[in-house]
Amino acid sequence: MAEGTETHSSRLTTQTRTAIRSHYDQFKNMQQHNLKTFLRQPLQEISGSFGDLGTLLPILIAYTHGNHSGIDLSSTLVFTGLFNILTGLIFGIPLPVQPMKAIAAVALSRNFNKEEVASAGIFVAAVISLLSVTGLLGWFSRRVPTPVIKGIQVGVGLSLFSYAGTVLSKYEGYSWAFSDLHDQVVFIAFLGLLASFIFRKAPMALILLFAGILIALPKLIRDPSGLGIWQPHAFIPPFRSFWNDGITAGLGQIPLTTLNSIIAVSALSADLLPDVPAPTPTAMGFSVAAMNLIGCWFGSMPVCHGSGGLAAQYRFGARSGASVVFLGLIKLVLGLFAGAFAKQAFQDFPNAILGIMVFAAALEIANVGVTLNTTGARDLMEGKDGIATALIRPGQPGEQGEELTQEMGTRRWTVMFITAGGILTFKNDAIGFIAGMLCHCSYQLHDRYVAGKSQREGAIRLGDEERRSSRADAR
Repeated sequence: MAEGTETHSSRLTTQTRTAIRSHYDQFKNMQQHNLKTFLRQPLQEISGSFGDLGTLLPILIAYTHGNHSGIDLSSTLVFTGLFNILTGLIFGIPLPVQPMKAIAAVALSRNFNKEEVASAGIFVAAVISLLSVTGLLGWFSRRVPTPVIKGIQVGVGLSLFSYAGTVLSKYEGYSWAFSDLHDQVVFIAFLGLLASFIFRKAPMALILLFAGILIALPKLIRDPSGLGIWQPHAFIPPFRSFWNDGITAGLGQIPLTTLNSIIAVSALSADLLPDVPAPTPTAMGFSVAAMNLIGCWFGSMPVCHGSGGLAAQYRFGARSGASVVFLGLIKLVLGLFAGAFAKQAFQDFPNAILGIMVFAAALEIANVGVTLNTTGARDLMEGKDGIATALIRPGQPGEQGEELTQEMGTRRWTVMFITAGGILTFKNDAIGFIAGMLCHCSYQLHDRYVAGKSQREGAIRLGDEERRSSRADAR
């Protein structure tokens, strides 16, 4: 009996050591990848690290502008900086840490305070944790077809195009007459963006960032104050905030986070960076949950990952986790020693530059839809003569199915565009997702009906032939 117990304990110890060794080797490989990539293209990595500022800065500015006091900016910079560093080291990809947009929309429109914003972030984190622990997140991701996922990505991209126009039009002298500095800066920045299509290695985000700081510099020089050590303050939101405001703002965020910040990010990272192991949806779920279960108690902004941010950082040159580690260090230093100064700098950053950065991010993520019917899609594989073939059972990669016909391709485009159209029309990822899934299911039901009808007709024909054969034998 004792020998059996010792043998079982020894096996557990060996398995534990093997698991630890495996994780250590994986972590070591990630750091080698980060270091080699950064040394090979330092300017591109640094440029890419600022690629997501187009979605980060506007919401940060809105949260801290005027009478709004929904977050503590210093705490947000410190914690998001730490999360940037940790995710860059762990996952080895330019994984963004960006605001939860659905929560921000409700919080800004209703002027939430810190406790109310924190309760919404914690509520979403608790739900995502439950889905991750139970494995339902992985199950859910395996049941979502690729056209729907790509539709979410395209929908987010099209929404960002619209948002870029909103940012650019906020300037008081907005006229597109090219008679003032704002219009001229927009035009020059857009020409720079077009040039980056030809000169792919140009650190365009870095150039745009420095240009924006240069334009805002005169305002910053007038008020050089704002330096000081960060003084963290933790708090516990009252129960009524969790029940009322947390559910009100957080309920709409859950499908957006699940689809765009977890499932779509996992799929997009595999598309953009095929040489780096893509994080699983479950890993993304735990990451999102941990960030908010730690930072929200200190007034940090509710955050998640996002396919738009990943696409933006990739677009401007980021190819490894080193880029977001660099960004995280900057945010950490600003939050620890210059929170008030950073707030002023964010508010003075010109909309002309910000709008073009958002436009570039939108272009990159919407472009993902081009690979829907090619071997770049995760549920398709390359068959003979380079022809894209569909997998009969997506859960068993490696088995070739039938050739992707024009009708199948048209169906996939339809599902993708219905998903994207639902997101763009209703400004809600959940509605777009439901619309895309209903379209996908309607095609499946039609195929099953046709197959069943053909099977019944075949059985009838077979029965008629057997009866005719029997009559002939009787004669």
